[in-house]
Amino acid sequence: MEKRLLLGDEAIALGALHAGLSGVYAYPGTPSTEITEFIQGSSLAKERKVRSRWCTNEKTAMEAALGMSFMGKRALVCMKHVGLNVCADPFVNSGMTGVNGGVIVLVADDPSMHSSQDEQDSRFYGKFAMIPTFEPSNQQEAYDMMEAAFEYSEQQQLPVLMRVTTRMAHSRAVVKVKNEARQQNKLNYNAVASNWVLLPANARKRNDVVTAQQKQLEEDAVNSIYNIYCEGQDKSLGIIASGIGYNYVNECFPKGNPHPVLKISQYPLPKKLVRRLLNECEKVLIVEEGQPFIEDIVRGVSKSQNIMGKLDGVLPRTGELNPDIVKKALGIECDQCFDPCADVTPRPPALCMGCGHRDVYTALNEVLREYENPRVFGDIGCYTLGFLPPFRAIHSCVDMGASITMAKGAADAGQWPAVAIIGDSTFTHSGMTGLLDAINENANITVIISDNLTTGMTGGQDSAGTNKFEAICRGLGLSDEHLKVVVPLPKNMPEITQIIRDEINYKGTSVIIPRRECMQTLQRHLKQKKAQEGNK
Repeated sequence: MEKRLLLGDEAIALGALHAGLSGVYAYPGTPSTEITEFIQGSSLAKERKVRSRWCTNEKTAMEAALGMSFMGKRALVCMKHVGLNVCADPFVNSGMTGVNGGVIVLVADDPSMHSSQDEQDSRFYGKFAMIPTFEPSNQQEAYDMMEAAFEYSEQQQLPVLMRVTTRMAHSRAVVKVKNEARQQNKLNYNAVASNWVLLPANARKRNDVVTAQQKQLEEDAVNSIYNIYCEGQDKSLGIIASGIGYNYVNECFPKGNPHPVLKISQYPLPKKLVRRLLNECEKVLIVEEGQPFIEDIVRGVSKSQNIMGKLDGVLPRTGELNPDIVKKALGIECDQCFDPCADVTPRPPALCMGCGHRDVYTALNEVLREYENPRVFGDIGCYTLGFLPPFRAIHSCVDMGASITMAKGAADAGQWPAVAIIGDSTFTHSGMTGLLDAINENANITVIISDNLTTGMTGGQDSAGTNKFEAICRGLGLSDEHLKVVVPLPKNMPEITQIIRDEINYKGTSVIIPRRECMQTLQRHLKQKKAQEGNK
């Protein structure tokens, strides 16, 4: 064993590689992105030819992982919590198909919404799909659980959902790691076709099997080495803590916790252990990051009125937990160590200076002043910052790809002008189908695909459609006459504004592609080029 200082995401990635990973499938999304990036940069992954390119979206990632599993090999799927909505169809159905090679679906939730639209808790998906869920409480567990979860996936022939949160993903700790990695699974043909062909007759049989497995999954959770019942002398209070919440509880008692604690890191919830705690303690506090998932279940299996947590306001229902918040719930005085400094002036995010999106919004705002009640439907990406000053250019941003379909729906309602603005990576992620709908009906909308040649918001990963957007639009049926490409620079402003004006006035579907490289990746590429020239 050797010791390494690792982010939670890095511990997960290394744990997967050491567990015999054959492929990682992901779409970049904070706070999960570093997992795939670590594997992409790993010499072990390169030596073993571990598949690690970014996927077009989370749905394609999940389906590709199932294909690798079908052939007997181990696959990891990574995404942030809202990405699980995108791949919900194959994810839920993967419980019905089962697996051949082990599959771990790693989902990084984002309480406090540091870079997300909501605080969705992915544990509900695991329960909904009837698959086991693992939730590490520290970086060491994150590393160790990868091997355990792959083995459990193959033992139960089910995928495993592994849930982490932002603080677990992006904090560092010393982790003991193995010096040798398990060999990859060999290709096999053991997958049973009747399990994987979800015709109703087959799916009904699998549904009975998976439903019958739930009792065993819960019994395994009761006996799991990751679910720990810690004895305590002071039984006036018992504590149930999951994931990183268990760490926060420990920080509240540096000299040792006097109360019984039930640590939860493997689901289904081990109700046998929960009932033991409820029977032994006068009151129970439930500490969990995210939504009151455990608390809902505990209140459902107990008639006790002495259960405390998020539902009764002892802990906040929204935002991240921290040791100060947990101390307050426990009645322990603290010095508010984790509160933001009152002397720090908030600084809202802004588009980078020199960013091509700035020139797009400048041109768009100039043209739209000529129209009464224009509406601009935005999307997920750096350009969402166009909602903020000084541009204040967009009126909506709901989910990946919604800009085009919302613009079409608005146009169907009679709105004009209806403009959609979407980034290059988001367009290939889930915007193409919306554009096909618009083209098929010749909807009266103008679509701007702001192409900065990368997935900019998450750090500059490859974008699936780079250098293909004109071909994609033509393939969907858009005419060349209303497909325009411009270079967003101040000197080109007269040309850009005229093109926007012309396409808005065209009574049908048109696409404008402003194309200029992201300033961040441009600077990196220039540094790389300079370094290469210096080495010659």
